[in-house]
Amino acid sequence: MSRIEAPHPAGTAGSGTLVDRLRAGLPAEAVLTDPDVAASYANDMASFCPSGTPAVVVLPRTVEQVQHVMRTATELRVPVVPQGARTGLSGGANASDGCIVLSLTRMRRILEINPVDRIAVVEPGVVNADLSRAVHAHGLYYPPDPSSWETCTIGGNIGTASGGLCCVKYGVTAEYVLGLDVVLADGRLLSTGRRTAKGVAGYDLTRLFVGSEGSLGIIVRAVLALKPKPPGQLVLAAEFRSAAEACDAVCRIMAGGHVPSLLELMDRTTVKAVNDLAHMGLPETTEALLLAAFDTPDPAADLAAVGALCEAAGATGVVPADDAAESELLLQARRLSLTALEAVKGTTMIDDVCVPRSRLGDLLDGVERIAGTYGLTIGVCAHAGDGNTHPTVCFDAQDPDESRRARESFDEIMALGLELGGTITGEHGVGVLKKEWLAREIGPVGVELQRQIKQVFDPLGLLNPGKLF
Repeated sequence: MSRIEAPHPAGTAGSGTLVDRLRAGLPAEAVLTDPDVAASYANDMASFCPSGTPAVVVLPRTVEQVQHVMRTATELRVPVVPQGARTGLSGGANASDGCIVLSLTRMRRILEINPVDRIAVVEPGVVNADLSRAVHAHGLYYPPDPSSWETCTIGGNIGTASGGLCCVKYGVTAEYVLGLDVVLADGRLLSTGRRTAKGVAGYDLTRLFVGSEGSLGIIVRAVLALKPKPPGQLVLAAEFRSAAEACDAVCRIMAGGHVPSLLELMDRTTVKAVNDLAHMGLPETTEALLLAAFDTPDPAADLAAVGALCEAAGATGVVPADDAAESELLLQARRLSLTALEAVKGTTMIDDVCVPRSRLGDLLDGVERIAGTYGLTIGVCAHAGDGNTHPTVCFDAQDPDESRRARESFDEIMALGLELGGTITGEHGVGVLKKEWLAREIGPVGVELQRQIKQVFDPLGLLNPGKLF
């Protein structure tokens, strides 16, 4: 695999000096130097993304320890790659040669849950699902729920501005981050944002850090907005003879003013993959399966209205769940989609092109055409309610020709997304995988300004080098 090189040679001060300096402010067990252990921190879950070999891995537990790491890195001119659970899909957490990998997974305390102010204050290593369960006990709800919610961390969610299944109604991570504590490249601690429901003082630095993929600073604390816990949701499944009909149903639902808590689509390839993996008995005769959910006071009535719209769009079967258990089974099928597609050939490239809802059908038609052109299996699951699709290219990584075709088909899908007025990433981030495509999307002026912003926060270029641009 190709490598990411450090912007400054870490060995200039001597690797022993680096480790000794780090250990001066960190517990011994927080500094990992074994080469095999360090190598295990080199990658996230993305394919085709270069990585390097870390000089050392550190696992701090306090803000002061993170500050010590960054002061040491600045003094010795050593790059730092921040990491969470490494569930990312763009190479954004991949190590560079000679870097310090700064794993924040041991900073996992929920510091506060405030039902009056409807906020939670957490450290970056808190797992998304753990936070959700903790706030549920207080009658509250933290909506962002990526498919990896049982393992992904809040810090990683903030770094990539992640989404999830419920975004169509409740929005993405960026809409729930009220304030941050961030350790800057030189070790200074910056506090941004607020704990209040309103606040417009100065530039919105909080939003600047959301989605910055660890390239501007190290998030060490977050103030998150919470919602009241909604009633339990019910789910409806609708079968269609074509993806175009399913997309037409999505447009009818949204144009009709409905606000589902979830609106997800699985194509035939994805449905078959889930059945093969988990034997769930989903209808493989369908070309597209649409899942709609409502968590309103009368979800059955809302599902009935949406079911009628699905039938008007050509649905061959509309089945509302009778209870929470049946609803959860359908949602589990959707959550298994990416894992199931990976099992088809052993390796996947997972795109997350987002297009206007009105162009969703055009994207799915285009993906099917691209799959045929390259002779590949490409399954599509989508957060259909907000146009965020996950075309997933299945391929054998041991076959050079198939790997080449996989990469080329992936690029064609991103080009198609831009052509349809969309964006190259709705929630997975840019990382290494989409650097070239970020430049195409935002243009040379956009790239220049973003580089200038990074220069302000990270003048030595030490934070997560080789990512974004």
